[in-house]
Amino acid sequence: MEENYVIEMLNITKSFPGIIANDNISLQLKKGEIHALLGENGAGKSTLMSVLFGLYQPEKGIIKKDGKEVKINDPNDATNLGIGMVHQHFKLVDIFTVLDNIILGSEPMKGGIFVDRKKARKKVMDLSEKYGLKIDPDAKVQDISVGMQQRVEILKMLYRSSDILIFDEPTAVLTPQEIDELMEIMRNFAKEGKSILFISHKLNEIMAVADRVTVLRKGKHVATVNVKNTTKEKLAEMMVGRKVSFTVDKKKAEPKDTVLKVDNLCVKSKLNKKMVNNNISFSVHAGEILCIAGIEGNGQTELAYALSGLEKVDSGHIELRGKDITNMSIRERNLVGMAHIPEDRQKYGLILDYPLSYNLVMKKYFEKKFQSAGFMKEKEIATYSDELIKQYDIRSGQGSDTMARSMSGGNQQKVIVARELDYDAPLLIAVQPTRGLDVGAIEYIHKQLIKVRDEGSAILLISLELDEVMDVSDRILVMYEGEIVGEFDPKKTNVKELGLYMAGAKRQNVEEKK
Repeated sequence: MEENYVIEMLNITKSFPGIIANDNISLQLKKGEIHALLGENGAGKSTLMSVLFGLYQPEKGIIKKDGKEVKINDPNDATNLGIGMVHQHFKLVDIFTVLDNIILGSEPMKGGIFVDRKKARKKVMDLSEKYGLKIDPDAKVQDISVGMQQRVEILKMLYRSSDILIFDEPTAVLTPQEIDELMEIMRNFAKEGKSILFISHKLNEIMAVADRVTVLRKGKHVATVNVKNTTKEKLAEMMVGRKVSFTVDKKKAEPKDTVLKVDNLCVKSKLNKKMVNNNISFSVHAGEILCIAGIEGNGQTELAYALSGLEKVDSGHIELRGKDITNMSIRERNLVGMAHIPEDRQKYGLILDYPLSYNLVMKKYFEKKFQSAGFMKEKEIATYSDELIKQYDIRSGQGSDTMARSMSGGNQQKVIVARELDYDAPLLIAVQPTRGLDVGAIEYIHKQLIKVRDEGSAILLISLELDEVMDVSDRILVMYEGEIVGEFDPKKTNVKELGLYMAGAKRQNVEEKK
């Protein structure tokens, strides 16, 4: 019996300079199913979905909707066919309100001249209520959390009556609680008869929510399987092409001298001038990984900004290798011995319109090796860049000449990790270092962090991934509402106990423990 598919993508081929992103791929979506798309960074998942949404035109292949061939020239055609997409990097206007972002381009009109804001607000708030997507319609996008921005993107799709929903890495920027909420929302969509295409690297999520999964590797279709008939291990092997270890292999830490010392640090929020870091004190030693855990929005971001020089400190002191760096510039901190993997890779980690080579040499371009009398030594820069691309398996169509903007999110992250780890600094501040990376890349980054630790560097890891917190760290501090509320040995605690401290249900007197 022939299946009734709502969407069929048949023999799709899409190329970019130097790379075939989709090589003769076929994908079929049933009504009311959650169909996961799994693959390494740069495997072609986002490209395939961008073809379906009309952002790219394939060189070969056809798309069918409800059995009939359709031509999708642009996102307006996709929207008219009931196809909506939440992109990995959100497409929102920061200075517009939530309501204006949702209705942009599909505004209801009064008398053909004026936007009927009352009608638009009612429709948006009704959808918000129906699907449990709580929003403040009058807040500006630049003032709301990443999780809230994602709700805005989902409501944009629902507002346009989409019944085929594409989620591109929807959980990469969410807290564990927000991920659980999103999974429930997706299940409810499927029960309602909506069909979902769900791009993810996270095998636990795919096993929990998807009905079927299609695996891509290096632009080719590997397999489509029923989730109930497979395992995480089998999926990981299909995706990477080899067996992947889910445990972090490390010897006991041997902490030595203090590298970073933070005393009574206070930082105010730029938004409302409230104290987001309140008298924070801790030390990180050479040869250890200290992890700061917490639910997003409890001051970890501002702490990382203050330590790295992206944000000014209101009071308190920061010492790096015995030097007071509290008021130093970012470059001065780097020269004293700091490396930093930032939380927002596109805003603070890369210059998107620079080639890969310039992004990789960013912390060293002024050294004699890479410049002479103010002129860049292009050959040396390219050689250095090529070595890091090979070492960190950075997938880029044109090698060192590839523009950072054109790369997948996971490969952009690899560029930053490669640059910062190669800087060989006594202190590495790593904020969400594996965000958006596939299991093979996560395994590699974790090994590199352990290697850097074993070579004597101090690592301050800030992570929302509790598995990462438990597996990689030697010591854990929990932050809640801008304060450190607990200190733990990962071998003597568990995720449940950490969760209580992260939610503010329990706290220790950390000062007394010192």
